[in-house]
Amino acid sequence: MDRRTKIVATIGPASQDADTLAAMIDAGMNTARVSLAHNPLDEAIEVIERIAHVADAAGRRVGILADLPGPKVRAASFGDAGVRITDGSVIRLHAAASGDTSTATRIAIDHGDAATSLEKGDRVVLGDGAIELVVTATDGDGADAEVMTGGVTQGRPGVSIPTTHLRLISPTDDDLVALAALCDSRVDHVAISLVTSATDIVRVREVTGHDGPRLIAKIETPEAVAGLDAIVAEADGVMVARGDLGIRCALEDIPFIQKQIIHAGVAFGRPVITATQMLESMVHSPLPTRAEVTDVTTAVFDGTSAVMLSGETAIGRDPVRVIATMDRIARRADEAFDSYQWGRAIGQEQSVSATGAPINRRITGAISAAGWRAAMDADVAAIIACTGTGATPRAISRFRPTAPILAATPSERVARELTVAWGIEAMVVDRRTTTDGTVSAAVTAALRAGHIHSGDLVAVLVGAPEVTEPVSDTLRLVHVT
Repeated sequence: MDRRTKIVATIGPASQDADTLAAMIDAGMNTARVSLAHNPLDEAIEVIERIAHVADAAGRRVGILADLPGPKVRAASFGDAGVRITDGSVIRLHAAASGDTSTATRIAIDHGDAATSLEKGDRVVLGDGAIELVVTATDGDGADAEVMTGGVTQGRPGVSIPTTHLRLISPTDDDLVALAALCDSRVDHVAISLVTSATDIVRVREVTGHDGPRLIAKIETPEAVAGLDAIVAEADGVMVARGDLGIRCALEDIPFIQKQIIHAGVAFGRPVITATQMLESMVHSPLPTRAEVTDVTTAVFDGTSAVMLSGETAIGRDPVRVIATMDRIARRADEAFDSYQWGRAIGQEQSVSATGAPINRRITGAISAAGWRAAMDADVAAIIACTGTGATPRAISRFRPTAPILAATPSERVARELTVAWGIEAMVVDRRTTTDGTVSAAVTAALRAGHIHSGDLVAVLVGAPEVTEPVSDTLRLVHVT
């Protein structure tokens, strides 16, 4: 069985040359993530164009996710070589000026009055929480802090301080400026950092429009967890951003929050990306830890659509090996996934969650539930979802069926957007003007691509293409001849 859980890989200094990108695609990368937090916009767009060129040259469909910096507080650069922060040392925290860098004794913070807002006893964390400081003294220019847990840091790590001291608004003005350029590039998804409410998604949508890149809400604050359902309903996908969640929430709560976010994403038919430290040891090591392998498998069993690699592929020693390793782990987890029990549970929730939903969503939800049941009862070779937006294949994907899900769409853009959705293989087909023509084109494309064979039975979900707002309202069982 092909891997159903998708792999998102972050592109950085270790992986942004064309040869490495090509090898990463061959190893199993489905979507490439480009962070705008560490590179100027023009450099990020250059990397985006390179990824698209390499994927096209290889004849492979790879999605591109641009991750907006958001209002995250960051340190001025420690440099690519990195700096060791020593336990017990005292570090000066101050506001960054133009051209400032950070050192082992002075950290320049680039967010307004972040340094001067600190109070004695405040906990300050760098990056994903490996380096922790406690403020020991303050004055009008900044603060002194003792290093409680040291380590090596590089680049421009995030700086986490008590959120009561600062008002962080997402998206920022810089984010909105970047969005305009990203909409003109080959970006398929945009991740929005430090989302606190559905209003944040609406503000971004006003810039991108409904035909722009799909919007991924990064859930990384207690406020976002509290307003999860409203955020997921407004967004096109969600990311379990465990780095900031682990800093802003109690560590022991993170596994339960992860399950909560994944469950909400699945309930609304939204792809869910689980991120941060999945194979972190492979930044330096050729093999992951046993705990990391278990973590990835648990995320798959929780129902995540995709697993994401960050520093492992952006700055790690062997990005290609990391992806190949993640591919093996995810494949093994997919094999052991209990599709039947999962689908039954989703089916039981369907009648409840559909109550009060918009009519098109209720129709798609009902027909996808029927498609899952028919696919199971008739033991079909594949489920083919004919779609113009990607909504129908994402709806059937919620059930995690054992049968392959094939999305037949006339849009290459929609096909790339499905690279983060669980279990979906997209096919680009010519647009047809009738339901019969649409079904015939989809089955023929699947047959020619080798996904199905003569004599197979397939389930096809389809709508009437001639109506103003097409919605999948028909299920057909087709004997392939």
